[in-house]
Amino acid sequence: MIDEATKQQFREDGAALIKNWLNPQQMDEIHEAFLWSVANPGPHVFNRLDGTELQTHIDNANPRAKDKFDDLVARMPFADLYAELWGSEHVWYYAEEVFVKDGGASGRGPWHQDTSVMPLAGEHWGNAWISFQSLPKKNSLEIIRASHHGVRYDGASFSNADDPTDPAFGDGTLPRLPHIDRDLAQDPNSWDVMSWAVEPGDIVALHPSSLHGGAGVDQETPTRHTLVLRFFGDDATFRVLPESNPRYARNGFLFTEEMAKLNDGDPFRSPIFRQLR
Repeated sequence: MIDEATKQQFREDGAALIKNWLNPQQMDEIHEAFLWSVANPGPHVFNRLDGTELQTHIDNANPRAKDKFDDLVARMPFADLYAELWGSEHVWYYAEEVFVKDGGASGRGPWHQDTSVMPLAGEHWGNAWISFQSLPKKNSLEIIRASHHGVRYDGASFSNADDPTDPAFGDGTLPRLPHIDRDLAQDPNSWDVMSWAVEPGDIVALHPSSLHGGAGVDQETPTRHTLVLRFFGDDATFRVLPESNPRYARNGFLFTEEMAKLNDGDPFRSPIFRQLR
């Protein structure tokens, strides 16, 4: 179902475009769950950049939507996708993240690695990045090739619209994020950026340790509604985070009670996560 070149690209580059993986009916079902979640936000809804040019509705692992998304992913071909990409016998579903950018006025998302502020490690992690609109390459997600096997940087605080490298921890445990957009403006070849135009039904599959960002909107592409569904497999482990920021200390900010039961290097497992195969 997935050709060997795509599997190799995901393993080596940390991301791959999977064309037409979801059919229109499946996309309609996913969009319905997405819209419900937007209308019924959870406790982790993001608002630190409200009122700035980067204002975006972002919500993570909404407990009110958990049953909807658990049921949805169990009925759709996500487990097949990631089992093939990873070569994993088992696949579990982690959680969703919703993004809403409207009005053509929200700029690029800051570059970051999810694993800087989420206690995740291992090869068998995968984000399914799904857009409900057709997006040209300039408005699509951007990924730094092979960065999932490179440096793990400090997280972005996402609270300083003027400095996308403002750190989440800032205690020296992890190196500060590079200013990738500034580097690229000075030298377009300074970073190896991957990106694709996408259509509804396509999936951008990426490892959450990949440096990724971008996907802004503008007057030509004023709306971008996207859903990220996260999955993990056999080679997924727990990694303790720095203690200096209470929001993320040790266990991250999601499923904190479950994460507190795990030790550094333990297999990433908990009954709270739906096993798909």
